[in-house]
Amino acid sequence: MDFNGSGGGNELHNNQFYPSEESKPLLGEISAQQPPPPEGNNNHKAGPCSKRSLLHSSSGMLVFLLSFSRFTITHTEQRSAPTGYMEAPLSYSTIEDLQLLSWDNAPKYCVQLSFPGGTILLQAANSYLRDQWFHSIQWKKKIYKYRKVLNNPSRWDVVLKEIRALVDMALTSPLQDESIHQAPLHIISTLLAENTNLSAQDHENIIVAIAPLLENNHPPPDLCEFFCKHCRERPRSMVVIEVFTPVVQRILKHNMDFGKCPRLRLFTQEYILALNELNAGMEVVKKFIHSMHGPTGQCPHPRVLPNLVAVCLAAIYSCYEEFINSRDNSPSLKEIRNGCQQQSERKPPMPLRLLRPEPPTPPPTTTLEILVELERNNNTTNTLCKAPAEGDSEPNLIDCLLVSPALNALSIQLPAHADRVLGCFALILKMLSDYDDWRPALASLLQPIPFPKESLFFYFCNRELKYVIQRFAEDPRQEVHSCLLSVRSGKDGWFQLYSPGGVACDDDGELFASMVHILMGSCYKTKKFLLSLAENKLGPCMLLALRGNQTMVEILCLMLEYNIIENKDTQLQIISTLESTQVGLRMYEQLCDRQRELKELQRKGGPTRLTLPSKSTDADLARLLSSGSFGNLENLSLAFTNVTSACAEQLIKLPSLKQLNLWSTQFGDAGLRLLSEHLACLQVLNLCETPVTDAGLLSLSSIKSLCSLNMNSTKLTADTYEDLKAKLPNLKEVDVRYTEAW
Repeated sequence: MDFNGSGGGNELHNNQFYPSEESKPLLGEISAQQPPPPEGNNNHKAGPCSKRSLLHSSSGMLVFLLSFSRFTITHTEQRSAPTGYMEAPLSYSTIEDLQLLSWDNAPKYCVQLSFPGGTILLQAANSYLRDQWFHSIQWKKKIYKYRKVLNNPSRWDVVLKEIRALVDMALTSPLQDESIHQAPLHIISTLLAENTNLSAQDHENIIVAIAPLLENNHPPPDLCEFFCKHCRERPRSMVVIEVFTPVVQRILKHNMDFGKCPRLRLFTQEYILALNELNAGMEVVKKFIHSMHGPTGQCPHPRVLPNLVAVCLAAIYSCYEEFINSRDNSPSLKEIRNGCQQQSERKPPMPLRLLRPEPPTPPPTTTLEILVELERNNNTTNTLCKAPAEGDSEPNLIDCLLVSPALNALSIQLPAHADRVLGCFALILKMLSDYDDWRPALASLLQPIPFPKESLFFYFCNRELKYVIQRFAEDPRQEVHSCLLSVRSGKDGWFQLYSPGGVACDDDGELFASMVHILMGSCYKTKKFLLSLAENKLGPCMLLALRGNQTMVEILCLMLEYNIIENKDTQLQIISTLESTQVGLRMYEQLCDRQRELKELQRKGGPTRLTLPSKSTDADLARLLSSGSFGNLENLSLAFTNVTSACAEQLIKLPSLKQLNLWSTQFGDAGLRLLSEHLACLQVLNLCETPVTDAGLLSLSSIKSLCSLNMNSTKLTADTYEDLKAKLPNLKEVDVRYTEAW
């Protein structure tokens, strides 16, 4: 701890408190900073920054007054630096008394230290620095005293009294620093770690005594272990509610990284499980979650949701950790301690699937078992569908979906507390999804599927997670329901897991259909999305359409309309599926009518230029284009009309369109995405004063023929502008005035 005599006394606050060597002698090594003056040299003088005056106190004791520009207090001692006459360090344990100088006509700004054999006066530059020195040295002296007393406990009633005194001292200290409160917590944490045989009443008395220190400070790791033990052994104790609740609330509001403080996460986890053990059970947990969110529609603490989700995910993963380690052929913690197995001794990993004849219920045994299917890699096992011989048509996809492979049963044994942990924290995720302001961030956090897939085999866990995904699928906000899709290609998302045949699907595809419905109703009515369905989920889509699901019928019609399916046999199979239900037959007939109109629209002829009157709507445009042939239309102006992104359904039917003017319309991002997939010959596009954003403008990078683009007065950013210039090699005329990129 450094003190500058000329000011800068705030360096005091960087001090850390550690045990000192109480047996350290008063006189130590002579400071290398300033050698002692040579003997016989009477001309030696102190430097300009140090001097020594010989004073006599009223009691006649010989006193040295030290005044210098820099004074250093280390963790265990005080010394003068770089020069001065305090040539040997002074241990804190040797200080007998410490007080501010109170003599008549005494030097100003002095602190008096009494020790065996004399007294030292430390003179500061001002009263503020003097008070810092005084309170800091006094604090260190008392800390060493309490550490010595509590390191050798004899009677716990005395220890408890000393703990209370230590807490009071920390609370009343005028020093402002995190260490002032953390030092007593570390001392008490060490005391509890060395005395594990305390009674439950002693536990509670100590917790209540240190509670005031925890109001504004995180508990240290060893103290977290002590709190976890108390939550496990006495979950119904009033200490859990009255003392631990504000501590956990502070952790959830202010913690930035559980990776650096894993025991804080464990303590939060055990606290929530203790709440679940109360008579009201999850109702108490629900009230706690609501208290963390707050009564308003917007939670004022941005760290609460990520911290709660981190606690839930870690708790769920902990139930499967040992099994996953053995499945993934990686050593468990126990194997690491006992010496890892040889790779050749391990069993090969085996993929798992859920058996769903009936929703499993946890048996009343000490070990929770979950029945799953094990698909072994065996050449003799029947495959889902054989590859077609040369010249044969593609296999029936619905038949392939309904064929079951040869499977064996495997039982996963989980810890005895797994049902309690999985049920509790899955319910918390369900509660979090009910808050509208938390749902976008929650969807983003859960998009990579951070759970082990084995957790989806657990009925209660899967039931609550299904509710969460359903909430995402019902949310009209794109940033929420877009998280149902996978993070990247080749990796499963919730959309894949809950599709028919997915490991989590137990409702014949009802949730899958609702997810497709919300995605199609947003901005995913595109060729790319339909292509992904055709490649990966055509069988489930046809099966649900066969059962009369209107969304899937619409999907199959769009696949036919956009020529997504190239194989003729598959096209005929889709048509047969549509004609097998009343809703499918009706929508297929409407598709045929649209196709006839499309052929008439695209027939060569009609005008090459067309301008709609101002105030025209999407319906007016559709009515106009259905009135004749527009196969020659190359230039269309919709400037200052009331058209929206919905008119893109009509615009993509114009095969020769090269110039499109959308100035001052309500055409948005969804329309741009559709145009970018169908109008490959577009050369000139005017989006001036439209509500388009970066999300839609980025899709224009696929129209390589664009040579003129007007984005004046849009929400274009500089990064998107640079990206478009790099990806559109033919772009020559660009207007970005009144945008961020201008």
